[in-house]
Amino acid sequence: LFTRSNPTTPQFLRINDPASIINSNFNPANPTRFTIHGWSNDGSYPMNNAIRDRLLAVGDFNVITVDWGAAALNPSYIGARNSVGAAGFGVGRMIDELIAHRGVDVNSIYLIGFSLGAHVAGNAGKHHGGRINTIIALDPAGPLFSAGQADAVSPQDGLYVETIMSNAGLLGINVPLGQANFYPNGGRSQPGCGTDIGGSCAHARAPQFYAESIGASVPFRSTRCANHDEILAGVCTPSGPDANMGGQPSNFGRGVNGIFFLATNGDAPFARG
Repeated sequence: LFTRSNPTTPQFLRINDPASIINSNFNPANPTRFTIHGWSNDGSYPMNNAIRDRLLAVGDFNVITVDWGAAALNPSYIGARNSVGAAGFGVGRMIDELIAHRGVDVNSIYLIGFSLGAHVAGNAGKHHGGRINTIIALDPAGPLFSAGQADAVSPQDGLYVETIMSNAGLLGINVPLGQANFYPNGGRSQPGCGTDIGGSCAHARAPQFYAESIGASVPFRSTRCANHDEILAGVCTPSGPDANMGGQPSNFGRGVNGIFFLATNGDAPFARG
């Protein structure tokens, strides 16, 4: 847990340890944001601090960095992939504890997950019957996942579910799993990443884009396309209202849904407005 009272030194919240929650700086009057890393990472993954620092710069948040490294550091991707349900259940249980001991409102919670962590976020959302306010799925992992799988992130997992695809079809999944699905630069390869054979540079762009979108003066303005097939074909027929990708607060309650395309710069600042 990080707050404006402890912006860089964490307090550790543990399931089945009410004192760790009750005696922390957690304030149920402030909105809560969970960040959830992906495969072969743990809580130290740079995305967590980047998003945390942007959030605490713009407001008073409870920022909870989830560390499921015990499973995610499994050198076998299959083993880690098969742990997303259990990890998501753990995040869901932590939210149960925050409700029980601090009276938190699930409508004040966002779950922000990257790669396998996006599916962890979805599973935590399922645990709460889709009542979590917002789920941000950052390039949700593609290998061994398909739309509609029981443990894959889905549009029903939160009141608002947004995907930001940056390496779709390689490390990220190539089907829209959110209510609103953003495809920066077409969502497959990313400018500034060079050859990027394995896609890791492009994959990591999604959390970088999202972090920049928090409190940014220049938004990631995006065009709504007719359908996902257009993205695959590299075209976008403007179809309906534009929207901003990411941002704080999210697009919840603004009727944002569908498939969106945008262009970005090749290095930070990425947004073009």
